[in-house]
Amino acid sequence: MRVGELARRTGTTVRALRYYESAGLVVPRRLGNGYREYDAIAVRLVAQIRELMALGLTVEETRPFVESIAGGSDDSDVCAAAVATYRSTITNLQERIGKLTAQRDALDARLDAAATQVVPGVHPVDADPTALVGTRLPQLSFYGTDGRPVDLGALGAGRSVIFVYPLTGRPGVDLPNGLLEIHGARGSTEQAAWFRDHHAELRAAGAARVYGLSAQSTGYQRELAHRLRLPYPLIPDPRLTLADALRLPTRTAGDMTLYERLTLIIADGEVEHVFHPIPDPASHPLHVMRWLTKRRQAPGSVAA
Repeated sequence: MRVGELARRTGTTVRALRYYESAGLVVPRRLGNGYREYDAIAVRLVAQIRELMALGLTVEETRPFVESIAGGSDDSDVCAAAVATYRSTITNLQERIGKLTAQRDALDARLDAAATQVVPGVHPVDADPTALVGTRLPQLSFYGTDGRPVDLGALGAGRSVIFVYPLTGRPGVDLPNGLLEIHGARGSTEQAAWFRDHHAELRAAGAARVYGLSAQSTGYQRELAHRLRLPYPLIPDPRLTLADALRLPTRTAGDMTLYERLTLIIADGEVEHVFHPIPDPASHPLHVMRWLTKRRQAPGSVAA
């Protein structure tokens, strides 16, 4: 087959095929008229190169696999050179992942440090969040743990559930000093897991979207979202921006200022309902689901 046909059958470009040829991996025969002609096995060779490159191998590192196929082997993974290449590539990937993780954590630390330099306003501990019903959410932009921007003033149609919590811990890491002095600080992990386990039911009950929000750093929240495999994003607010805007209650112990636990139901950009106080975080999502179900069944209710 000619080079154009090979490119079409393998989903690649003529330029890439020329590159593989220059590397001696896919070599055509020269016809008497000067044209290049590829044997049928070239399709397998090119497919192998593209598959391995998608796994992170360089073109040169695909050589033992390609040569194995060209030599008539049915399984290009069995040769010693192939095994060594796999091991080397995995080691390189682990090193790159380690460096990228360190860079991400350093950026998270800088972001959180910059955020805490912004002096927050007054957060009355005796404020009544239920008085927020009917209040429009301000245009506040955040980035969720899924990397997507979240504008609290433009969440979209339907009801949004935002559960605000103090903080979560990490396995094997001591909780910050003074945590036990903050009433209701424990239980956030169980609460997040319940929202995860019943996410589909909450959606069916009328929640168009679910968010968790706390004053913890991006890194802490991203670790929790990954560890619990949360189907909804968490919103980091280390500057207590939402508390400033809505005068939400916070609690302070030592050098920590954390959100007091509450849940906002947002409809058409306004606070429709506030759950506060929340004495039992683990069972609280069940109360949210029951409330959503009743509201959805009520005449003139907001559509999800």
